[in-house]
Parts: sequence; structure tokens; C-alpha cells
Amino acid sequence: MDPKVTEGGLNVTLTIRLLMHGKEVGSIIGKKGETVKKMREESGARINISEGNCPERIVTITGPTDAIFKAFAMIAFKFEEDIDNSMSNSTATSKPPVTLRLVVPASQCGSLIGKGGSKIKEIRESTGAQVQVAGDMLPNSTERAVTISGMPDAIIQCVKQICVVMLEVEYKSPPKGATIPYRPKPASAPVIFAGGQAYAIQGQYAIPHPDLIGCIIGRQGSKINEIRQMSGAQIKIANAAEGSTERQITITGSPANISLAQYLINARLTSEVSGMGTL
Repeated sequence: MDPKVTEGGLNVTLTIRLLMHGKEVGSIIGKKGETVKKMREESGARINISEGNCPERIVTITGPTDAIFKAFAMIAFKFEEDIDNSMSNSTATSKPPVTLRLVVPASQCGSLIGKGGSKIKEIRESTGAQVQVAGDMLPNSTERAVTISGMPDAIIQCVKQICVVMLEVEYKSPPKGATIPYRPKPASAPVIFAGGQAYAIQGQYAIPHPDLIGCIIGRQGSKINEIRQMSGAQIKIANAAEGSTERQITITGSPANISLAQYLINARLTSEVSGMGTL
């Protein structure tokens, strides 16, 4: 099927992937999933959000191009609304732009940049949006991040032009070999701090210092049971391995439950170190 330009733009089916932080994903999903449901219904596009307890998530938008543009418009205006709401509590005078990050196969980035940067310059000038193509590929993938920022209307125009380029590449010179899609990894950054030292939580594992394990468990397991009840997560504390003083904590449950459990453990450690001794 050749891409045909109609009054509404291109009438072919396309898939666009977006990379979002957890907070942005929460905004798109909305309370009880109401916002994303509305976006799906009103745009006619399929919107899927990757699972996982990761700081970044992939949002996949699939459908006819006019449906994709409607979905993008709704996302851009939602992010602008979030910025406006955050500005009302802030003293900042200049309004930050709306920013979206597309995930694009590296094989298509050359056409998007153009000879000597001519295509990307043309897109910037004709839409008024800022467009940056990352120099490096995203970890363990053959995709790159393309960051678009500006006012919602400029972003929508920019996405339309990027879609045209992507479709032209797809039909004129399909990429050789399969694209390896980017899959965000769970956070491996230290999230527990105690006594000026950081304790890493890697995915669902936390390894705190043995001297502090007692304060997490509490007398006869009272504190750990409290954390289990409050978070809704399952928390298991392994016995120390022979010759080691470290004990591994495994936290399982939904991403929200795991995050809450991590926060409560963190708060417990911090209060113990600061001498407060209470959660």
C-alpha cells in the first residue's frame, strides 16, 4: 500500500513509540485509567503502555495517521495542562515547553536529519518546534530517542512531518535486518539512604546493612508486618548466607505496591539513623 496524501493527511496505519517517565505516564493514565480511556475513544488510536516497575515506560500509539495525530494532540495538551497546574504553585515566570520523546529506529534517523542536517532544520523552521535526535542508540536496542519540545500546536505539526519522513523511508528503502526495540530496565539506582550511605534496590531487591535489618523487622516482626499491610506488597527477608552478614530483601507485588514498600523501608531506615526510631 502506497502512502496517499488526503485532506486529513496520510491515510495509512502507523505505529509511533514514545518514551515517558513514570510521572508523565501517570498523567496520561489518569484516575482509574479514565484519561487514557478518553484518549483512546476520542482519537480512535490504540494506546498501549508497557508494564513494569521502571522509571521509564514505552507508550505505543497505533492507528491511521489522523487518529495518531489526534492522540498526540491530546497528550501534548494534557502535558501543557500539567505544566500550567505546576506553574500555579511556582514563582517561575517563564513557562517551560511541552516535551515529548519519540523512539525511532536508527535506520530512519538519517532521513530525519537529512543531508548536512537539512531535513531537521526544515522541520524546526516550518513547525517552530525544537527537535533533537540523540547521537547514541538507546541501551540494548537499534533505536534512538528523538526529543520534540515546544507549544502543543508546534509539536503536532512536527509529529506530522516526522511521520511523513518515516513512511517515505519505510516504503522507499525498508531497513535491512530487524529493529531491536528499546525496553526500559527497572531502576538500579540506589533509593535507600541511611547513615550517609546508599543501599541499592535493583529491580525488586534491596540489600541493607545487617546492623539496620532489625529496625526494619521490628520486635517479633511488628514493623515488617506493618509495612506489608500498608504497602500491600509481599516482603521476604532471607537469612544471611554463610560467611556473609548481608541479608536480602525481596519485594513483590504491583509496581505501585513495590514503590510504596520501598518508600516505607527507606523512611524506617532514615528515622532509625536520625535517632527518631519511629516510622
